[in-house]
Amino acid sequence: MSKKVLIVEDDTNIAELLHLYLEKEGFETAVANDGGKGVELFRSFRPDLVLLDIMLPVMDGWSVLKKIRENDKTPVIMLTAKGETQDKVAGLEGGADDYIVKPFEMKEVLARIHAVLRRFGGDESGSGEKKLSFDKLVINLDSYELLVDGKRVDTPPKELELLYHLAASPNRVFTRNQLLDEVWGFDYFGDSRTVDVHIKRLREKLEGVSDQWSLKTVWGVGYKFEVVGKQ
Repeated sequence: MSKKVLIVEDDTNIAELLHLYLEKEGFETAVANDGGKGVELFRSFRPDLVLLDIMLPVMDGWSVLKKIRENDKTPVIMLTAKGETQDKVAGLEGGADDYIVKPFEMKEVLARIHAVLRRFGGDESGSGEKKLSFDKLVINLDSYELLVDGKRVDTPPKELELLYHLAASPNRVFTRNQLLDEVWGFDYFGDSRTVDVHIKRLREKLEGVSDQWSLKTVWGVGYKFEVVGKQ
């Protein structure tokens, strides 16, 4: 069955180009030319992935992304003419899965779509459950839940995926670039603050919960999920 892609883009030329190219590549597509219609189509079309412009009439891309992320983790790739660092950080922190700056080549868009769908499919498939348990901590990537000392703690998807990735390899040190590449799935060159911000927020939720594990900074290198007694 072909994958469904929702294109939310107010530039009719770009929207049509994306629609034609993706249909040619075997995707089923739907197009919304403003943010409000984008939210409506997201609910009715039920896409496997969303290509979302930021500068949109009615409702901007940030607001659309927020609406999607209220109760859904469908992958979203942001499309924008803005290439500034703060926009990339905002997009990733808001729950975007990738970020493409205009003007772009269609081959790049297609490669990014396939990469994001592969990652997302990897999260959903497989025989083993995506659940890690430690003292007073359960990280469940199947239900996207974080339990700290028996209580459910509200955690954005990317924070949970980052914690899961670190905790799945206890005591292994990851560089910021590795984490950006392996958790966000693309090389977010020149800005490691995204990882730092997510680690800081996770620490606020996890600090002092247990003496058997901790999120450690390895100065000059990166981060690790340290577990006492594990090699």
